[in-house]
Amino acid sequence: MELISNDNAPFGAPLLDADVLRSFVAIVETGSFAKAADAVGRTPSAVSMQMKRLEEQLGTPVLERGPRHVRLTVAGETLLRYARQMLELNRAALDTILRPEMAGRLCLGLPDDYGETVLPNVLKKFSESHPSVVVDVVMKESRDLRPLFQDGKLDLALVSCDELPGCETEGEVLIREPLVWIGALGGTAHLRDPLPISMWEEGCVWRTQAERALKAMKRDYRVAYLCAHTSGQRAAVQAGIAVAPVSRSFAGAGVRILSEEDGLPPLGDYSISLLSQDNPTCQATAMAGHLRAFFHQSARKPQSIAAE
Repeated sequence: MELISNDNAPFGAPLLDADVLRSFVAIVETGSFAKAADAVGRTPSAVSMQMKRLEEQLGTPVLERGPRHVRLTVAGETLLRYARQMLELNRAALDTILRPEMAGRLCLGLPDDYGETVLPNVLKKFSESHPSVVVDVVMKESRDLRPLFQDGKLDLALVSCDELPGCETEGEVLIREPLVWIGALGGTAHLRDPLPISMWEEGCVWRTQAERALKAMKRDYRVAYLCAHTSGQRAAVQAGIAVAPVSRSFAGAGVRILSEEDGLPPLGDYSISLLSQDNPTCQATAMAGHLRAFFHQSARKPQSIAAE
């Protein structure tokens, strides 16, 4: 579809086509025109034509195309906010009008560290779409969630996965990102020997990869602070007691990302996978959609988008 100019629209205002907005958002969130085309079921040339017509309609560029990157313009950043709202309203309208009200319950399992970041957003949107569905949440380490899922006690489970071969064959990978070391701003914990580390208990993917990297580097270390919550790890780091391995998205403000120049080894990547039963309930299918949308959006980099 194209942008629609409707003379009968209120005040003669032109209408923005939801399909065009969907392609625009897909470019931002997938990182390229080619991936966006796959996501919306169009050819790259068709998506490019949509963007050309969009910019003609708006009278201003929304994307700046370079040899290696595509960047949002100021107008593009503004449009992105409205486009997401319009697409969300479109989805909500369809959910409300076309789908019968869903009831029942589902059980979702996820690691503790994702409880604070994933649940508020996902549960809010899910409850708005399906207010009659009861959601039971189980928060445990990934190693404890897997057997619960295999026994059928969980409808869905988010589990952490390291970069070892075969790990990512389970479930559907929702996000993949690098692990990094963090230290206090102006801190010197990374200079101490043995290296003091704030960690989870054994079995945590972050801890496993950190210990593996330090042993390969032959760097002596000790567990200076043991905590089952990321907030506790950060507290130890910010106090200058220790350094900690975390995913880049958990680094946040108030700490410094440490690198090989600081004497610490690279940690590689890790991923979060979604486990879903072979014959999922309609409640589980709906929740899985919200989880995909959350991680898809959290992985976007609107300021610098790789072009393909």
